[in-house]
Amino acid sequence: MTGYILKRLLSAIPVLFGITVIVFLIMAMIPGDPATAILGNYATPENVEKLNRDLGLDKPLVQQYFIWLSNMLSGDFGTSFALNRPVLDEVLERFNATLVLAGTAFVLCSFLGVIAGVISAANQYGAADKGITFVVLLGISIPSFFLGMMMILFFAVNLRWFPVSGMWPIYGDRTLGVLLSHLAMPAAALAVVATGVIARLSRSAMLEVLRQDFIRTARAKGVHERGVIWRHALKAAMVSIIPVLGIQAGFVLSGAVYIEIVFQWPGVGRMLVDAILKRDILMVQGGVVFVAACYVLFNIAVDVAQSLLDPRIKT
Repeated sequence: MTGYILKRLLSAIPVLFGITVIVFLIMAMIPGDPATAILGNYATPENVEKLNRDLGLDKPLVQQYFIWLSNMLSGDFGTSFALNRPVLDEVLERFNATLVLAGTAFVLCSFLGVIAGVISAANQYGAADKGITFVVLLGISIPSFFLGMMMILFFAVNLRWFPVSGMWPIYGDRTLGVLLSHLAMPAAALAVVATGVIARLSRSAMLEVLRQDFIRTARAKGVHERGVIWRHALKAAMVSIIPVLGIQAGFVLSGAVYIEIVFQWPGVGRMLVDAILKRDILMVQGGVVFVAACYVLFNIAVDVAQSLLDPRIKT
């Protein structure tokens, strides 16, 4: 297992390197002069030239990339132009909020999706299967940002059950109950599409397992149907379900960007949008690379979990 983990970590290095190249080139191809955008009304030729020199933007593009990469590898992601603070400090602070939102949504969609898929497969073509399929297709068809806005209108504005936006109230206590009340709508809106995808693929995986010989053997031995479904079939199906969970984790993490905007959640997604609007290049580059690295590491963890369930994967 140690050798397999090391192999997966080594394979992630070229992926992360490619991500840094793509992020750097995309930011370099954005039209306009970053120094002029940063200085705004103070963008005199002298000030623009001085800022370009201070930021290293007067150097060739290849040299700029390797300077930025070497600094990043040493733990220096640079300093935000707009916030005047280290990029890594801001990213880590904002990532805590994103982790709360995306983590809650991921746990929610994983639990509900797998349960719905198992129940649907166990009652193939029955009323439960048809009802779950209808709800799943409806959830997949509704964009998360639109659902979020409708939830704000209905649950926050009309019924006043939940706060409209933010992670914490401006005034008052910051308790777990308050956090959960702010978290309920954005986490639910973010989890809906992923729940539908997981439910559909879990159903397919379960149906395939339920047709196998060992399931018929378990039933022939008198094992209760509930035990066949939840103890035998689900364990075997998880080998196929776990990769789906890994893919949906990336979807949830990327989907947090627009959900954070809709609900004014103070996470990395909202930070990146603000940084793009302000042409805060180092903030955008550092934030995207950090999130991409987290996603790559999570996928490695998913592969390791899958190999624990099915040792043949390591060979």
